[in-house]
Amino acid sequence: MTIADTRTRWLALYVLCLGSLMIVLDVTIVNVALPSIRQDLGFSETSLAWVVNAYLLTYGGFLLLGGRLGDLYGHRRLFLAGIALFTLASLVCGLSTTQWMLISARTVQGLGGAVASAVSLSLMMTLFTEPAERAKAMGIFGFVAAGGGSIGVLLGGVLTDLINWHWIFLVNFPIGILVTVLSLRLLPGDRGAAMTGRLDVGGAVTVTAALMIAVYAIVNGNQNGWTSLETLGLLGVAVALLALFLVIESRVRSPLVPLGLFKLRNIRVSNIVGVLWAAAMFAWFFLSALYLQLVLGYSPLQVGLAFLPANLIMGAFSIGLSAKLVMRYGIRKPLAVGLSLASAGLALFVRAPVDGTFIVDVLPSMILLGVGAGMAFNPVLLAAMSDVEPKDAGLASGLVNTSFMMGGALGLAVLASIAASRSHTLRLDGASELSALTGGYHVAFLVGAAFAAAAAVIGGTRLRPAEQPSHEHEPGRSAPAAEVS
Repeated sequence: MTIADTRTRWLALYVLCLGSLMIVLDVTIVNVALPSIRQDLGFSETSLAWVVNAYLLTYGGFLLLGGRLGDLYGHRRLFLAGIALFTLASLVCGLSTTQWMLISARTVQGLGGAVASAVSLSLMMTLFTEPAERAKAMGIFGFVAAGGGSIGVLLGGVLTDLINWHWIFLVNFPIGILVTVLSLRLLPGDRGAAMTGRLDVGGAVTVTAALMIAVYAIVNGNQNGWTSLETLGLLGVAVALLALFLVIESRVRSPLVPLGLFKLRNIRVSNIVGVLWAAAMFAWFFLSALYLQLVLGYSPLQVGLAFLPANLIMGAFSIGLSAKLVMRYGIRKPLAVGLSLASAGLALFVRAPVDGTFIVDVLPSMILLGVGAGMAFNPVLLAAMSDVEPKDAGLASGLVNTSFMMGGALGLAVLASIAASRSHTLRLDGASELSALTGGYHVAFLVGAAFAAAAAVIGGTRLRPAEQPSHEHEPGRSAPAAEVS
């Protein structure tokens, strides 16, 4: 392979990462700006949640379908379509002057983000086939997945404080145009073979509806009550649709999700780990931001800067350290150690006091979480993609993205409910408002730490180890991802 080809592949990776970063950012960047959006557009406390939920609904609902559409009609084509839709919707979000304009645009944003996210990982796997390069590329890609949420908190704080909330969306427009232009030049063209399959319409409708209804029930669970008729009824409908989906998949000739995929151990285990790990990560992004803002009195900009050390550490691991660990130790040990360190970082937040200081009570946790996330994401993603054939790469990418999305949504809902319940109990016992809030966050951080610890144990013991890769691969020789697992 020529130097020019190698350079083109790495440039293509950076374009994929930039596109994915835009999409990941929009899960968390909005949260810091919500008070400003509420004041400007006159949202009520209840309706304000839809600025976040509208995005989550379509993003979580269409990931699986987007991945399979990429397998059928071309990963590059679907990535470009998703980025274009996301970019245009971002422009409308930034120009919004009414509540419904913003919520509608956020819904379309989620759809575009789901399609682009679902195929980006499979495009990356197509670009890099040699084990060492793939491990390094996956590390960089993993930084986007792991660090994007905390970068969103940082960027949201900066833009909201220094300009206004409109720019958290408008900034996506020039970036989206740049990603589209560079993707047309750098990403490999789609093979004609991608067009041979048929779309399983019944499977697509049932699984997308199941995921959207499940996300809706989860994100509204705290408000409506977890044992309310509405929440339980919606979750029941989602389960029934999922069961119908499995029946359809077992009978159609060209299933949306071949059920044999779940016989692959690393697919099963990595997706379980993804759900638990995402729940822990969302505990970090949201609960620590709430602690800094509501208890310690940080401004949005200060909250964002508090995440900077973790982002720098994750970046350092992603650029090279994570790949070297995977090439030397395989995927199980770095995964287990990384998730254990992240669990310790969340557990440290359990002792954060009402009058905490950044150096003593925040920075140690941020460092541990930065190191842990930097180590763990590369092997999680490698494991999720290692056993699949190229024809199912988009589906596997959509599956792992769906696991992260559903894990994050469910984890955040559960942890927010636990925190609110504990805070309410402390208030009834006579605790001050700040003490009650802090006590609620402590319990939620402890549960988040348990999620990360469970992911470490499951990943470290259940993932299938493969032969350790040789360091003497011939230059340019292709090898399956399983060699680095």
